[in-house]
Amino acid sequence: MKLTARIPVTAALLSLLLLTATGCNRLKARDQLTKGVQAFKNARYEEAVNHFQNSIALDPNYEDAKLYLSTAYAYQVVPGLDTPANMDLAKKAIDGFNEVLAKDPNDLNALKQIASIYFSIKKGDQAKEYQSKVIALSPNDAEAHYTIGVVDWMKAYSNEKQILAADGLTDDGQGNPKKSKATCQKLVTANGDLVNESLQYLNKAVELKADYEDAMTYLNLSYRLKADLECGDDAARKADISKAEEWVQKAMGARKANELKKEKATQGGVTIQ
Repeated sequence: MKLTARIPVTAALLSLLLLTATGCNRLKARDQLTKGVQAFKNARYEEAVNHFQNSIALDPNYEDAKLYLSTAYAYQVVPGLDTPANMDLAKKAIDGFNEVLAKDPNDLNALKQIASIYFSIKKGDQAKEYQSKVIALSPNDAEAHYTIGVVDWMKAYSNEKQILAADGLTDDGQGNPKKSKATCQKLVTANGDLVNESLQYLNKAVELKADYEDAMTYLNLSYRLKADLECGDDAARKADISKAEEWVQKAMGARKANELKKEKATQGGVTIQ
């Protein structure tokens, strides 16, 4: 009877010890998260990664730590660099954000982060795919529209260089009026849809964000590609180049306005007596 009576007491003690240990681990996990966030804010990303990993080891269900870990990886990805180390960082970040999406497919932050990483490592199709998901959830996201427009332009410009080179030409930025009719038709086939889509998304980006100087710059570039597609219609070619020049001027104006805003922001709150 004495032995039997001691069994539930022991079980209760074990349960209490487990709960206490779990509680302690959670406190330690939060402490590691706090230290990781501090390191992250100071751009010490490798140190931040270590703290976030420790946090997850202490509390495997700590979603905030997982999100911060993926973000810390993402911040270390160098745009345009295709070294194994850089691609590994990109993969770790994308895998982490995909874990977030597995639980919540509509997490906008995770979708944007993945799109941004794919764009950084020159995977345009994947970047477009995720930015399209962003637009489906947030139709007024100017950056998502801008990114799709830029990816389209990059593809079209790559096509243009190859097609012109086969005709012994380099891009003159004026619609290349010396190209042959056959070359022009090849450009229309390769770039017609890309250029139209690029203009559509870039115009939408500027509509949503009136001072979007980067989008204006790419509108200039996209209209120059459109000029390549005006086979035999010199008036249309010149009209496209005129639109391109308009966007150059608008981009310059937006840049000056944005710089002025930054200057005012940095001087805000300072009163000279």
